[in-house]
Order: sequence, then C-alpha cells, then structure tokens
Amino acid sequence: MSESSENTAEQAAAFQKIWLDSISKLLNTAFTFGGDSPPPEILREIRSGVFSALAKSWEEFMRSPQFLDSMKQWMDNAIAFRKMSNDFMATARNEMQATSRDDVDTVMLAVRHMEKRLLDRVEELSTQIHELQRGAPRPAVQPKARATTPVKRASNNGRKSSRKNP
Repeated sequence: MSESSENTAEQAAAFQKIWLDSISKLLNTAFTFGGDSPPPEILREIRSGVFSALAKSWEEFMRSPQFLDSMKQWMDNAIAFRKMSNDFMATARNEMQATSRDDVDTVMLAVRHMEKRLLDRVEELSTQIHELQRGAPRPAVQPKARATTPVKRASNNGRKSSRKNP
C-alpha cells in the first residue's frame, strides 16, 4: 500500500472514531435525566446535551493533527492546481497571440490613473466655478494672445447691403 492510501485510511479511522464518540455521548446525555422532570424540561436538557456533545466532538476533530494535516494538504493542492491552470491559460493565450491577463491588468491600471487625474481636475474646475459664482475674487490670469490675422466676413454674394454707410 502506498503512503497516501495509508494516510487516508488513518484519517477515515480517526473520523469514524470521532463520530462513534459523538453518538455515544449523545446517547449517554439523552438518558441521564430523572423521572421527576416535566417533559418540556427533559427535551431542553436533551437538546443542550446534544449540542454540547456535538460541539466538543467537532472541536476535537477540527483540532486533531490528522484534520489539520489533511486541510493543509488540500490547500496546497488547490494552490498548486490554481498556479498550474493559470500557467496553462497564459501559455494558451500566448500561443493564440491573445492578450494576457497581465496586459489587461496594466491597461486597467493606466485607465484608473487617467480617470483619477480627470476626476481631480474636474473637481478643481468645479471649485473654481463655485468661487466665481459666489463672487470671490478671481485669480490673476494672463489673457491669451489674439491672432493678428484679420477675420474675413461673409460676403453678400453680389447683393448690396441694406445698411447705409455714413
């Protein structure tokens, strides 16, 4: 027999022992009441005995080295499977010349940074507009230089203007 199957058999035996202990504790608790108690009180005692026996047995089971070892092994296998599947999918995307998860994450991060900068700038502009509406003194802003080329006016298509020049 291999070591893993022996380990599994030991774990199953430990689990079976815990269940048998739980059931025996339950049966002992169920029949420890006296005959002078009214029936509803007896049921409460049975219920509380059952719950306490289950709590103790499950706490023993979950704190047992066999359970902790099996959970550690299960988590290690789950992590290894996740890593292997991620590597496989990355290789498949690379072979198909598709975008990888890292590429998408990088683009998403760049978009988030750009969005943050835009929102900060919109907030600044909103604050400036509110200050202008309240009549707060305007900061000194340099006027933009105007173009030096004359602006062409629309022609009348050969018609005379109805306006008279003085």
